[in-house]
Amino acid sequence: MSINIIGILIDFVLVVLIWIVQLIIYPSFTFYNHKNLVLWHKKYTRLIAYIVGPLMVGQLALSIYHCMIEAQPYQLIKLILIIFVWVITMLQFVPLHNRITNNEFDHKVILSLVQKNWSRTTLWTVILFIECVFI
Repeated sequence: MSINIIGILIDFVLVVLIWIVQLIIYPSFTFYNHKNLVLWHKKYTRLIAYIVGPLMVGQLALSIYHCMIEAQPYQLIKLILIIFVWVITMLQFVPLHNRITNNEFDHKVILSLVQKNWSRTTLWTVILFIECVFI
């Protein structure tokens, strides 16, 4: 399987996952009572990390690799968008998820997850679009 196909597959899976998170998983948090959300959230974040973590690392590694061997403008734009996803994930989403895990949240935190996640949903969708158009 070519490295380009692997890159498209990773981008596609991340887009499918982020749309599921955006439209189903994060909104479903509002249906849990406080105690059950904390219990479920601890399990959810651990399990989703096993899926999303390797995909994000693979996406970043492939993008860096492409920039090193091709140095095309679209590859650089894609890498910048991927780095931006990483930054907002670490600066915005990790703290929000930690608040839920540590039982230091209210309904506004959950709504904030949904609202702020549109940025990652949009970025990963654009990244896949760039990959499909230019490959």
